[in-house]
Amino acid sequence: MGLVSNLLEYKGNDVYRISSKETVFTALELLAKHDVGALMVVDKNDKIVGVFSERDYARKVTLLGKSSKKTKVKEMMTTTVYFVKPENYLRECLELMTKKRTRHLPVMKDDKLVGLVSIGDIVNRIISEQKTMIKDLEGYIVGSDYGSEIQMPS
Repeated sequence: MGLVSNLLEYKGNDVYRISSKETVFTALELLAKHDVGALMVVDKNDKIVGVFSERDYARKVTLLGKSSKKTKVKEMMTTTVYFVKPENYLRECLELMTKKRTRHLPVMKDDKLVGLVSIGDIVNRIISEQKTMIKDLEGYIVGSDYGSEIQMPS
């Protein structure tokens, strides 16, 4: 498996943020607008103070009978946030996600948020790498010129 930096080069560095003072309804609108599963919750200095995800909504808002339009993000966000660096291996990210039961990891470089990786991003990357490896192995076993006509020099 590759590095976080390689994944970010492929998928991009977009990270969607929301203030902890906004409503859960506003957060849901942003999740839908950007077709993402989580938002980084930031303070007025753009420092990460939490994560708000679809899972937070389902488990903390809906099940508790809260109103999305009245409840603030800070009341429902997950406050424990695990970070990774661009030089971390994707395998390390999967291990951290599995151990800590989280689906999103902000990527930090020099105390600056430079990206976000999700478990879906990593799984898609693994599948892509495996398809490439299978194709390469098939080419090796069968021969990359299999079925082509050999041209003899004149």
